[in-house]
Amino acid sequence: MKQQVMTAPGEIEFLDIPLPELKEDEVLIKILRIGICGSDIHVYYGKHPYTDYPVTQGHEVSGKIEKIGSKVQGLKPGDKVTIQPQVVCGHCYPCTHDKYHICDNLKVMGFQTTGTASEFFAVDSEKVIKLPDEMSYEAGAMIEPCAVAVHAVLNGGDVTGFNVLVLGAGPIGNLVAQSAKALGAKAVIITDISDFRLEVAKKVGIDFTINPTKVKLSEEIIRAFGPDKADLIIECVGANETINDAIENARKGTDIIVVGVFGDKPTIDLGFVQDRELRLIGNMMYQRGDYIKAIELVNSKKIIVNPLMTSHFPFEDYNKAYKFIEDKKDKVMKVFIDVNQE
Repeated sequence: MKQQVMTAPGEIEFLDIPLPELKEDEVLIKILRIGICGSDIHVYYGKHPYTDYPVTQGHEVSGKIEKIGSKVQGLKPGDKVTIQPQVVCGHCYPCTHDKYHICDNLKVMGFQTTGTASEFFAVDSEKVIKLPDEMSYEAGAMIEPCAVAVHAVLNGGDVTGFNVLVLGAGPIGNLVAQSAKALGAKAVIITDISDFRLEVAKKVGIDFTINPTKVKLSEEIIRAFGPDKADLIIECVGANETINDAIENARKGTDIIVVGVFGDKPTIDLGFVQDRELRLIGNMMYQRGDYIKAIELVNSKKIIVNPLMTSHFPFEDYNKAYKFIEDKKDKVMKVFIDVNQE
């Protein structure tokens, strides 16, 4: 079978390797779709802080079970599935205190351990999550970023009745904004410097869209939410400008959830954070319950994913997909790799 390998930033090769031998507790999955995300792009440019080369990518994934090991229960050949890509140790403090998603020895498929970018992929059955039969493989590959979004919003507690400000209208920001609405937020503002991405946000029903290069963000927040401004702010870009926008536009005592992956270290005014008693809350990945909730919200159309689907590329054109993203820049939301056809 063929397997993708990124040998160095911007360099992708395909290897012919044997079909994996299945262990008794593993599932062999025929990989159908892989989504390319912002973290993958950081790897492509050599800017991901926790990834070395060579690496096989692929963590936003959907597929169909080809074969199951002798001790696997609750799954069968033909099931439509996705994969929870964390590899955890199970014995560190976070793992033993219900926080395995921030395991001290965490590895993530596609970054610190082998990803799913191969025609078939063998994985522990406990990491396999069934998808509804009626869900498309494209939507199935978007459950992972949807789980990121659900986890981020739930990190802010019960958002029922909240006014929520989301900075960044890329795929994660869009899904965070939709998750906030689906989980009970009263109203959501989403910001971006790309009018294209703001138009996509409008298509999926986000209440207010703001381009801060064209209007004054602080004034627009008050116009939309009133003088009390946002109850919760979620940063989904990973840039110095947006984390500072979050801090500068927070009311006193506001929680700020940090979702964006920072390729470069930001410079922020911690004196401002201290003086206003703001809380900066890191957000890392998800747990299985976030996946289950994401599947529920997508399947019920409370999160709408189709407008985020930009383009497809054949497996052997993986590098062309990255070039497409580079050329189109902010005109791209989600690009898929079609590993196999179905």
